[in-house]
Amino acid sequence: MPATTPPGVAWLLRDLPVRVLARMRSDRVLRRRPGPWIAGPKCGRPPRHGSEFIFGDPASWGAPDVTTVTETRLYGTATARAWHRLHPRLTRRAAWADCPDLPILEGTVVRLDVQRLPSALESGRVR
Repeated sequence: MPATTPPGVAWLLRDLPVRVLARMRSDRVLRRRPGPWIAGPKCGRPPRHGSEFIFGDPASWGAPDVTTVTETRLYGTATARAWHRLHPRLTRRAAWADCPDLPILEGTVVRLDVQRLPSALESGRVR
């Protein structure tokens, strides 16, 4: 049985009409879908994973699928960007050791950037 990590919870609830929302660490790496597969002279199997989406490396993100910009009173300009159909590369360790076929668990990464934080948040005080 998969662990209670975001991919594990998504896998356990896959048959229910729910969405899993999770905050991910800044050192995570996700994968895109592979590009079109062209069989070579030795054929082989098609790839399961595409290029990397490295949270800590904006050069690997590419263009977002959706971008919205909103002016707010407290935060100034708030920009939300989203990249769809990204998935973690699961390995047969610990939680996924007993899974016969490792699933591809696609999701959306949303990044929210704001122009400024309210003074209470900047100084660490929360009201």
